Amino acid sequence: MAPRNRTSSRRPLWVIILIAFVCAIVTGAYLYKPQHYTGCYLSNSCGSQPPPVPVRVYTDDEIAARAVMRDIVLSPPVHSKNPKIAFMFLTPSSLPFEKLWEKFFMGHEDRYTIYVHASREKTVHASPIFAGRDIRSEKVVWGTVTMIDAERRLLANALQDADNQHFVLLSESYLMETNISFVDSFDDPGPHGAGRYSEHMLPEIVKRDWRKGAQWFTVKRQHAVLILVDTLYYGKFKRYCKPGNEYHNCYSDEHYLPTLFNMVDPTGIANWSVTRVDWSEGKWHPKVYRAVDTSFELLKSIASIDESIHVTSNAKHEMQRRPCMWNGMKRPCYLFARKFYPEALDTLMNIFSNFTVI
Repeated sequence: MAPRNRTSSRRPLWVIILIAFVCAIVTGAYLYKPQHYTGCYLSNSCGSQPPPVPVRVYTDDEIAARAVMRDIVLSPPVHSKNPKIAFMFLTPSSLPFEKLWEKFFMGHEDRYTIYVHASREKTVHASPIFAGRDIRSEKVVWGTVTMIDAERRLLANALQDADNQHFVLLSESYLMETNISFVDSFDDPGPHGAGRYSEHMLPEIVKRDWRKGAQWFTVKRQHAVLILVDTLYYGKFKRYCKPGNEYHNCYSDEHYLPTLFNMVDPTGIANWSVTRVDWSEGKWHPKVYRAVDTSFELLKSIASIDESIHVTSNAKHEMQRRPCMWNGMKRPCYLFARKFYPEALDTLMNIFSNFTVI
């Protein structure tokens, strides 16, 4: 009986040792986690999670630029006793709709300022409210960084007035009640989006940060200052974002601001523009409205749109829908629309007298 007793006493010991060994392995696997990894280890769902994005080492210029931009974004807004909206007009010559704008501004003379950048020829103004509002301008070539230069020139002039709190590139009173900027920005994996990215943008701009959007923006004062102080990312676009196959037919006015704000303040923008542009025809230029196309019903339908829609340029043509939120409430997206031919002015003047945006 003695040998049998010794055998039975050894079995539990080996079991205990085996269990202890397994526990040690499990504990070690749990405790040994690289600091950059936030996923799970002993779960069947681990394989479905994407690997963590490696942290890139910034250059000295990037560290300095991001420090300045961070302070600008986080700085409290400078309140004015007479806050105004700066309306900035980027135009090749004279503005055909000045009389309509005069009607729009009527009764709000102390709440707006006007700045006109004419890129081709001296303007002739039909309305007195535009007289003397021209700034020093330079030639602008479509699709080149000169478009961004003109925007920066307009912002620099408008920022000289400390009362200007919002800056509209060609809104309504409730713009004053929001603390975000209306910059159109979305991720387009197709040839007209990510396909325009070039590795010359590295290391400062990586492909996953590349965005596309409409040129027409509304920005708050902090963001207007940020656009002016940026030389690092602007420099990359100036050198490597140009028309032509060598530069992947890149257009700075469609990618610079969407990409910049996606990198430095993604939660500070609305990701849509307050200016409606109809690209439904699938052409290089948006739909244009002649006098015969312009009606009360057209304006009412534009003013009722409460979703921002983007369509990718790849073969799938995926539709991305986003509700237009103003301070947590779903509201109509658009305050303006383009493009209308000058011949539509009289029709628009008649409609405007009876038109009210709800």
